Amino acid sequence: MKRTVFPKVIAGVFASAFAVTLLAGGSLALTSGAARADDDYCNVPKSEWKTTDALKAKLIADGWDVRKIKEDEGCFEVYAITPDGKKIEAYFNPASFEIVKQDKED
Repeated sequence: MKRTVFPKVIAGVFASAFAVTLLAGGSLALTSGAARADDDYCNVPKSEWKTTDALKAKLIADGWDVRKIKEDEGCFEVYAITPDGKKIEAYFNPASFEIVKQDKED
């Protein structure tokens, strides 16, 4: 029986190409999904935004101890301590002041 290298090389090239394509496609899907999610949270024209001072006043009235507010990807990002004493990083829609995403310290 005669052994040939050619079929193994071809199979290896196709397998490698498939693996690279699969890996690249998976990475792209993960990153584009995250970007799309952020766009959905705070996709509001600047003309409809309320001020950071108004958000701070609302949060203080709700019992929050606001440390910092900044704009991040179309949302207001707030670092604060909630009324129950937990540190929080929360993202607010700049037009409605609804929380769209949050990370609480346990």
